[in-house]
Formats: sequence, structure tokens, C-alpha cells
Amino acid sequence: MNLDQLEAFVHVAELRSFTRAAAILGRPQPALSRLVRQLEVELRQNLLLRNGRGVVLTEPGKVLLEHSRGILHQVDGAKNALKNLQGSLDGNVRIGLAPSVARFATVALVRRFQQQFPQANIAISEGLSSYLAEWLAMGRIDAAILYDTGETALVEKRTLFTEEMFLISEANAPVPDAIELTALADYPLIIPGRQHAIRTLVEMHAAERGIALNIALEIDAVPPMLDLIDEGYGHAVLPVAAILADPLKRRFRCTRILDPAIHSRLAIATSTQHPMSRLATRAVAMLEGEIMPLYAARQENIDAYLR
Repeated sequence: MNLDQLEAFVHVAELRSFTRAAAILGRPQPALSRLVRQLEVELRQNLLLRNGRGVVLTEPGKVLLEHSRGILHQVDGAKNALKNLQGSLDGNVRIGLAPSVARFATVALVRRFQQQFPQANIAISEGLSSYLAEWLAMGRIDAAILYDTGETALVEKRTLFTEEMFLISEANAPVPDAIELTALADYPLIIPGRQHAIRTLVEMHAAERGIALNIALEIDAVPPMLDLIDEGYGHAVLPVAAILADPLKRRFRCTRILDPAIHSRLAIATSTQHPMSRLATRAVAMLEGEIMPLYAARQENIDAYLR
């Protein structure tokens, strides 16, 4: 296995076509086909299924693609780190953001990055916290802002903020101002799937006290969750910040959960296995010191909403 083979495979896999990959890489199609075939022979796995419309990844191909992206990113990072020793800050940085963070931080992060590092490039990936942790471990991204639900292998996390979680209901729902955690069982919940950090957090608290949650609907994205809550299909456990991001600016009833309260932890995460370049280290410091305080500044808006 060599980098030439991996680069050819990644381009073909992502573009779903040898023809398109050859055009992007500026190489003859037979040469790419030969490189991918050499890889398959060496690994003793079929990585791609060829058809009249292009190629489709096999299961082994999907696994290799995830790792190959990380390997190529680390090679690129090593080259940039050596160039940075000469004093320049150029190259590529990849940052992962949880969806709630991406909505407010992406534009500000890109603007500040281009101002401070005009010779460098930044790529931002949005994903669930569980996916971001996997991408960090694989070396696909340099750092991430994610929700921390516990220890994660090969990933180091440092908490930046904590957010209180509320029971979110339709504006006129007959729900008290506060409930105990055990009372969550009385409410049909609209909740994300099991890979979502919010689901993990809520279920961990419920399991510790033997509470059987009433899961009415599984919806991964917050906007449709708010739509369903507004139409009376159920309730959700979310931070108030999720409501403030509602493009329709609707009012919802927020019930405090007590005994105990549920708090989510927003953390900055890096890999313990893949060293960061000087550029990536500077970019992460900028993200933590200049961008994330904007997230904390929303507390006044949250307090006003609760009043």
C-alpha cells in the first residue's frame, strides 16, 4: 500500500467515477484503474463495484475510505509542519463542529481565519459529536467542538461551557414550571437517534435512576424537532440555545428539570495520536479564544427568553 494508490482510491471513491477522478488528478484513467486494482490485490478485498454509471463502494471500501482520508490529511499535515518551521503559516486546517455550534460559528471562524492566516486554507466539517470523535481518532480533522458524553479513546477533551437542558414543549402546553427528572417518563419525547450526544446524555441520566423514557419519535435534526413540538406531537429535552436558533422565532414552553438537573458539556477536542501543526495549534487557539466566547455571550438572550 502506498500514498499514490490511496490518493487514486480516495478520488475515485469520492467522485464515484474513474473518469471524473482522472480529470481532477490530471492522470490517465487506465493508470488510476491500475493503482486501485493493485490496492485491492494487496488487501485481498474488493473495494469498488464497477457498473455502467461509475463505481459504488463495498463495505471494505467504505472502511478504507475513512482511514485513507485521515492518512492523506496527516501526510499533508507533516509537509505543512516542515514548511512552518521556515516561518510561514500556510497549509490546511480541518475543524469539526457540532451542528449547534456550526450554525453560529462557521462564518465568524472563516472570517477570522482568513484575516489571520491569509496564506492558509481551512475546511469545516459539521457532524454529530460521535462522528467528530471518530474523525479525530482517524486523523481526518485536527480539532473539534463537540458535546462531551464521557471518555473517548484516542481523543482528549476540555470542557468549555455547560448548558442546562430543559423540557421543551408547545407554547400553551399544560406543563409546570419545573419537574423532577423522574417525571420525564410522563411525557412523550421527541428525541434524536442513539448516536446523538443529546440522546446519550438523557438516557444516561434516566438509566441511573431507573426511569423508562417514553420515546414518541426519533428525529436527529433540531429544526424538525421544533416543528413537531410546535404542532403538539411531543416534547424534547434541549438547551434553550436550540430554540434561539429557530429561524421562525417561535415561542416554546421551557420547563426546568430538577433533582438532578441535566447539563450538557461543550468541549474542545483533539487527537492524542496525531500531532497538530503549528498552524492548527494557532487556529485552535483562535477558535477557543475569539470564536467560542461569542457562544457564551448568548447567555443574556437565554435569560431573557426564560423570563
